[in-house]
Amino acid sequence: MPMASRRRKPILIRQALFVLGVLLIIVSPLVGAIPGPGGLFVFAAGLALILRNSEWAKRQYVRFKRLHPNKGRWTDWGMRRLSARRREERLKQAAAGTAASVPSPPQSSPPRPGRPRRTPLPEGRRPVRERKWWQ
Repeated sequence: MPMASRRRKPILIRQALFVLGVLLIIVSPLVGAIPGPGGLFVFAAGLALILRNSEWAKRQYVRFKRLHPNKGRWTDWGMRRLSARRREERLKQAAAGTAASVPSPPQSSPPRPGRPRRTPLPEGRRPVRERKWWQ
């Protein structure tokens, strides 16, 4: 199920970035032959591109994290994922015994300034689709 809240890139750009990620992963052993840790960074960049542009890869990554939680935690930390930071904060606070004082994220976003909040329509009425400036 794709995330509806994020703006999606055009399909051609996503496919190009996915292919670039695959190429970076393929090239990483060659770069790894050069002295230094370069191959590791090239592999990580390729993995990040693939995970950001492929729903299938995201599902496989989630499955991997469920099977290997410690490796998944290291990967999240390495990719600087926001979910990893939240999880680490929860674990620290739970260890400190203050887990009850952790504020939960808001369920709905507050209304944006200058935009009225929608009210529910009376039964039997359909919403009128607003036209965008480019339509």
